[in-house]
Amino acid sequence: MEDAKIDIIKNLLDTYKGKRKFVQSVEIAVNFKGVDFTKQDNRLNLSVSLPNGRGKAAKVLVYADKKEIVDAANATGSKVIGAKDIEPVSKDKEKMKELLNYVSLAEPALMSTVARYLGAYLGPKGRMPKPLVGSDPKSVITNITRSVSITTRGKFLPTVHCIVGSETMDIKGISENITAVLEALNKAVGTGNIKSVYLKLSMSPPVKFI
Repeated sequence: MEDAKIDIIKNLLDTYKGKRKFVQSVEIAVNFKGVDFTKQDNRLNLSVSLPNGRGKAAKVLVYADKKEIVDAANATGSKVIGAKDIEPVSKDKEKMKELLNYVSLAEPALMSTVARYLGAYLGPKGRMPKPLVGSDPKSVITNITRSVSITTRGKFLPTVHCIVGSETMDIKGISENITAVLEALNKAVGTGNIKSVYLKLSMSPPVKFI
């Protein structure tokens, strides 16, 4: 079975790699069975660290005022938005749209402010920040560049999508990333509740993976 999965990834890359003027992401769509997503407890909001990274590091945004967190964000090249700038951003359509290009973290003290001004926009798009907790903020920020968010987008949609790498990665690395995501999903919804998995590049048709 593992060899068959490797062959699917190889065939996808052989057919569609390098067909665009940008580096395409490798993505999966996972369909579920036997899970009632109308129930709040069953909805997914996971962060999965990909063992081989995303192929291209995610752009990170950090909502922070504390000096140690701001310094850590700056050291990693992340964008920083302080408390006083959150409300003005919420009134600027272009800046709001730009937020969707980032994965984000927020120091816990600013989570409620972000939710108040940006939650209605970011929440439905699965772009609300995760709380930045821990004694080493630089490590937390660095780790999120390797992570993907898996979020249920609608009450009645038994499917999720996420990036599992890029077309520049080796096949084994992509396969290991897919395994990490599927293991996290099996743990969250229960083994046996994944109905099917489809694999694609950013601009390619999907192919059945499982």
